[in-house]
Amino acid sequence: MVQRLLPIFCLIPLVCLVSLSADIIDRIAISAGNQVITESQIDEEVRVTQFLNVEKLDLSAGEKKKAAGRLIEQALVKREMELSRYPLPPLSDADKQLEMLKAGYASEAQFQDALRTDGITEDALRHRLWWQLTLLRFVEFRFRPGIQIQDSDVQEYYKQQVAKWRNERLKSIPSFEEERVQIEEILTQQHVDEAMDRWLSEVRMQVSIRYRDESLQ
Repeated sequence: MVQRLLPIFCLIPLVCLVSLSADIIDRIAISAGNQVITESQIDEEVRVTQFLNVEKLDLSAGEKKKAAGRLIEQALVKREMELSRYPLPPLSDADKQLEMLKAGYASEAQFQDALRTDGITEDALRHRLWWQLTLLRFVEFRFRPGIQIQDSDVQEYYKQQVAKWRNERLKSIPSFEEERVQIEEILTQQHVDEAMDRWLSEVRMQVSIRYRDESLQ
């Protein structure tokens, strides 16, 4: 959430008080290019991530540092989406994932109680699910077309799997042709992830990232 700059001169004291209070409540923690990451965004990132991972709430400095790293990467991806005019899906695309998540609870009331316990809102959760979906689609769009898997790599992966299955004493070992499509997808996804990591490293060098809170570095 981008904050307004505070006015140099406060003509109305009450307005200044509100502006100053808002600045105290939600300080800018990190800036990545022209995008900012606030303390409340980092707090929400920790809470929603741990909720989705079914982990006990942990708001330690270490967890906030990890969250800050994830938010920086998100800011870089959002920057690329804006520059490339990548079409964003509607928020409603996340409704299916949200309903599947709710299905893991005995009732709507239990689900809402879990949200309150971790201090997050259903809207924040829906936006996170939407972002995960959006990111997945963008990465596939941006990096998958350039991936080519060599047949020799597929065969080598299969040999390694056969050795693993034999060590596990698997009774029926699938044939190479039975596993080919799945192995190609696994290797493709690995290459996509590697391409994404390389791209993020390159963009980090191009974009100025400034920390207002040194503990997040």
